[in-house]
Amino acid sequence: MSVWEIVLIGAALAMDAVAVSMAGGMAEPRMSMGKALAMAVTFALFQFAMPLIGYYCGYAFSSIVERIAPWLSFFLLALIGGKMIADCVKELREKRSPEQIRPMLFPHNPPRRSAFLGRLLAQGVATSLDALAVGVTLLAAQTSEGLPFSVLACAAVIGAVTFALSFAGVQIGREAGDKFADTAGLFGGAVLIAIGIKLLAEGLM
Repeated sequence: MSVWEIVLIGAALAMDAVAVSMAGGMAEPRMSMGKALAMAVTFALFQFAMPLIGYYCGYAFSSIVERIAPWLSFFLLALIGGKMIADCVKELREKRSPEQIRPMLFPHNPPRRSAFLGRLLAQGVATSLDALAVGVTLLAAQTSEGLPFSVLACAAVIGAVTFALSFAGVQIGREAGDKFADTAGLFGGAVLIAIGIKLLAEGLM
């Protein structure tokens, strides 16, 4: 697995966080720099931690992972990517107007600091659960073809990509409305499936 593939995985995993960040920017056009940074940092930390948790949980079963590594990488990435695409299509079909969605995600009245942090942590968990499975994928890739650097560094790259994209997402949401947020999941899912197919092909050659 190459450095660029790690970056692409990070970008794909970040799509949910980007969509939430864009929604935040749309709902609060005058969001302070501190709040925008808090969103980006929170999403980045969760996307950094979840692959490590998945990796070390999978490490306990490394002997099994070694035998099925190519198929495991493909299955997990295809599953995550397919789920992202399906969820995005479902949301597009059932899409409510921005006026209906924004009050649910980001109430009109500014919340108290504790309420904001609590909601932000919940969003951080919700947008990073897929990264748990990617941690197992990293273990499988390390076993079959190797990683460009340590799993800690790989997770740091994923976190850094998430931070950059989430922070940009807030700014885009403030300026460009919700047209990009609608299809972010389609792009992210397609990237994960493509990488999964590549890993399977390389493992079977």
